[in-house]
Amino acid sequence: MNLLHVDASILGPYSITREVSAAIVARLAGNSGQNKVIYRDLAKDSPPHLTLASLPTDHPRASLAGPLDAAAQLVRDESQRMLEEFLAADVVVIGAPMYNFSLPSQLKAWIDRIAVPGKTFRYGPGGVEGLAGGKRLIVALARGGVYGPGAPAASAEHVQSYLRAIFGFLGITDPEFVLVEGIAAGDEVRTAAIAAAHDAVGRLAA
Repeated sequence: MNLLHVDASILGPYSITREVSAAIVARLAGNSGQNKVIYRDLAKDSPPHLTLASLPTDHPRASLAGPLDAAAQLVRDESQRMLEEFLAADVVVIGAPMYNFSLPSQLKAWIDRIAVPGKTFRYGPGGVEGLAGGKRLIVALARGGVYGPGAPAASAEHVQSYLRAIFGFLGITDPEFVLVEGIAAGDEVRTAAIAAAHDAVGRLAA
């Protein structure tokens, strides 16, 4: 099994999503030598905002940037590596905190590298077809408040809904979410939410 582990929190060792995403990887990969894990820390090595020059080589519009200098070519090569890591993965685990009602810009920049026409989706006579449907996606998602269905703030939730939409567009229509909610509501709520998340990780199909 090839597993791609992506973290986006800026909080380092204080991050709940990093803690939970690591627990998910440990649950899935275990100690088997058959599993290969590739790790990307998007806060430590942040991809720049997408430009024509930074498109992956395989993107059909990459050539519109024209000749690249050495520095720009390194950025493009790294974008291509991100795409290839995603394509090679059987399982993708993402640590995705909610920042200001949305996802971290670093995570959005990574998604921009993997949403590539002809590689992860394509348009045909029947509309869009996702090409990444054979992958398993598990997201560790932390939110300071409560944004689930029926909650007063539900309409302000733009992380889980976005990730469902974009990965569904790429063909992954059954993502799994491990939620940690209400972590800004005090230590007691935070501790209970983290414990519930670890409980949920323990119930994941390995």
